[in-house]
Amino acid sequence: MNAIVYYTKLNSLPDQLQKEAMDFIDFLFQKINPEKKNNIKSNKKMFPRFGSSKGLYKISPDFDEPLDDFNEYM
Repeated sequence: MNAIVYYTKLNSLPDQLQKEAMDFIDFLFQKINPEKKNNIKSNKKMFPRFGSSKGLYKISPDFDEPLDDFNEYM
């Protein structure tokens, strides 16, 4: 079969099935070349940026206060 037949069949599917077919094609490419983690857009390693988790963690106001559990050792 040639590419035109594949394209015609893929194009005749509903959108959801087209997405599933593309996912399966990506799976097949990953099966052929497993060290390439299907990251065609960028081969750069992603690093977290400073401040990217701002607001995700809350620290109580008494965080630096001594703990009551250690009073007998002080």
